[in-house]
Amino acid sequence: MSMSHNTFDALAPGVHVFDSNGVSQRYHVFGSGPVCLAHPGGPGIHWEYLRMPELEKHLTMVYVEALGTGKSGRLPTHPNGYTRERYSLALQRIIDHLEVPQVYLLGHSHGAFVAAHHAIHRPAGLAGIILYEGAPVTGPEHGAEAARRLQEFAAAHADRPGLNDVLATFAAMQDISSDAQALAVARGVLPSYIADYWGDEQRWAPVREALRASYISGLDAIGSPDLIDDRADLPKVTVPTLVIVGLFDVICGPRWGRELHDLIPGSRLVILEHSGHLGHLEEPERFADAVRDFALSTRSMPSASGSKPERLVR
Repeated sequence: MSMSHNTFDALAPGVHVFDSNGVSQRYHVFGSGPVCLAHPGGPGIHWEYLRMPELEKHLTMVYVEALGTGKSGRLPTHPNGYTRERYSLALQRIIDHLEVPQVYLLGHSHGAFVAAHHAIHRPAGLAGIILYEGAPVTGPEHGAEAARRLQEFAAAHADRPGLNDVLATFAAMQDISSDAQALAVARGVLPSYIADYWGDEQRWAPVREALRASYISGLDAIGSPDLIDDRADLPKVTVPTLVIVGLFDVICGPRWGRELHDLIPGSRLVILEHSGHLGHLEEPERFADAVRDFALSTRSMPSASGSKPERLVR
């Protein structure tokens, strides 16, 4: 376990812990090559599901244990206060701790909202961002699209005995108030997050069972929703951007991937045609190829600001 700010030590394979402005921050290093931080979804889903062995052949993957999850520390306002700004500050402190000139930032699901926020507000030192199953907005508009997609999913899988349990779990999602409930919901909705869960349940049931989650409210420190609408800011993003979305994703589907792609200048869009919300598991080679090709093509480009990033001091 590394407690050092030495760059080599900070990127040595294994588990790392350091003090992030008074909160314990853990991360995990695998692979070799250019450095890529991976921020998990939820908020509140633990990092392990995001392991990408295919990508670790090409990149040094730094998997973030987001604050409030796993063995990273919790905020004094837990389960509130985990805003995108707070997660972005935590990411910047990890980047400062690693002391590398440039990093890639991959965010999955809610992590993609965090990555977009980071690119908008702290672009210096980012070699590129990968917005994986994200969207430009949350709130009623996003919810309505998810409900429409869920109806399509239900129609396509009407003959599956487990469908009613999935739909009931979605209905209970807004009533989560504990870690146990967060975990039950994460596992309960998983069949809808895979393009064909029931077609190969033997493969996917262990993934479902391995999920871990903590209850993160989605509210700021004073209990207000951390609602998101990045549509005015995304056209100003100067960081090279790759957008990845699964064709069968229910919660952050192709509509949002295309909208992100249209809003961000020069971005690339990859649609995984046989995936839902977890393309890195459903189509691991195609996913890894897309990220690897993006990283290789942007390595020689200057950072978004054209200058060395400032270290975060607050």
